[in-house]
Amino acid sequence: MTATASAPRLAERPPGFLARLNPLAKVAAVVPAWIGLLVTRDAVVPLVLLLAAVVLLLVGARLSPRALVLLLLGLPAGVLLTAIGFGLWAEPGRSADATVLVAVGSYEFTVGALVVGLTTALRIAAILALALVGGLTTSGPDLARALTAQLHIPYRFAYTAVAAYRFVPLFASELAAIHRAMRVRGVAPGRGPVAAVRRASAMVVPLLASSIRHADRVALTMESRAFGAHPRRTERIPPQWRARDTVFVVALWALTAAVLVLR
Repeated sequence: MTATASAPRLAERPPGFLARLNPLAKVAAVVPAWIGLLVTRDAVVPLVLLLAAVVLLLVGARLSPRALVLLLLGLPAGVLLTAIGFGLWAEPGRSADATVLVAVGSYEFTVGALVVGLTTALRIAAILALALVGGLTTSGPDLARALTAQLHIPYRFAYTAVAAYRFVPLFASELAAIHRAMRVRGVAPGRGPVAAVRRASAMVVPLLASSIRHADRVALTMESRAFGAHPRRTERIPPQWRARDTVFVVALWALTAAVLVLR
């Protein structure tokens, strides 16, 4: 027996508890927070909800190193840049604090404008982070099964949307293959906007032909499996709504209500 065969295999890290929740529970839990973020004008509410979403992702999701870097470094950097951008367009009358931070000619960037921009940036970041709670821990087929099982949406719509969504990474790989083939054949070389337009126009027909072929194969596959022949379909592992899903939804609703009421 070789050393490789005798060595114990490392067990994969178990998925976080968010991946074991019902997909609809992760959607229902964040909807009140989204509504509250749309109507609030306070910086504390989005900050608390943003921190809660980040903690949920760190504790309950198995994130890749790239996702961790984007969450812990990219998200704060994006909030800062967005706050400055919105602060530059803030109306002077909305700025409560007129302390000047930067003055360029007649324009003055005040602390109040930065606070207005920061509030808007935090709201956007909180909405995005709350969406990632379900987006990073839920697959398309799981969501389709939950929609058909709990909300009784016709499976024709749910699974057709999943099939269409799977074309997105396929289009990316097809574009990369077409681009490599064009480089080998010397089609539309050069740099600049004119060359970019030529390359894009040259990719349209091959990408369209490839999309039609893939769509035809998917349609034949679905028809061969009697997709749409019956009003209902059975599932090998039907999704269920468990007590932990209710606890998760109630906990996030309570947190959202507490933050909005206390502010």
